[in-house]
Amino acid sequence: MPKTVTRPDRDGTHRLAFERNKKKIYATQTVCGICGKPVDFSYKFPHPLSPCIDHIIPVAKGGHPSDLANLQLAHFWCNRQKSDKLFTPVEKQTEPDTDAALTLPLSTDWAAYRSR
Repeated sequence: MPKTVTRPDRDGTHRLAFERNKKKIYATQTVCGICGKPVDFSYKFPHPLSPCIDHIIPVAKGGHPSDLANLQLAHFWCNRQKSDKLFTPVEKQTEPDTDAALTLPLSTDWAAYRSR
C-alpha cells in the first residue's frame, strides 16, 4: 500500500500558523488574488465562489505552507483552476493605455492554460 504524504499546512507542523494567517487574510482582504474580482464571504464551501486561501507559490513547487507572504485570498473555483501552477498576477494599470492593441487582460483564463 502506498504511503500517504500529508501537507504540513493541513496536518503537520504549520497547521496552527496557517489557520492564524488564514484568519488575518479573511479579515483584511476582499479581492481574489487570482482573478481580481471581489470575494463574497456569504458563500460557503463547496460553492465555486466561496472564499479560500491560495498559496501564491504552491507548496508542491517549494512554497512555504504557512508564511503570510505566500498566502492570498481566492475564490474556490479560481484556486482549483490554478492548481499547482505558478502565476504572476498582472499589476493594475494606474493610467489607461491609449493603444488598445497593447492592452493586456488583468486576469488569466486558467481553463485554457496548459502546463508543460
